[in-house]
Amino acid sequence: MMIVSFLLIGWILNWFKFNKLFIQAFKELFNKEITIASYYFIFFCVGTIGDLILFFNGTYKV
Repeated sequence: MMIVSFLLIGWILNWFKFNKLFIQAFKELFNKEITIASYYFIFFCVGTIGDLILFFNGTYKV
């Protein structure tokens, strides 16, 4: 469920042009160009990690 939540958060932040800020910050910090697909993939990964943590703690609810 966290995966969907984080993708939804990424989509809502996109309305406020957070994606451009994030992509520019990533470029300046790591000297790598990323796309909007990478932006959403990062939110997907954070949600997946959150789901895994909840699953292994035994507090994951379907």
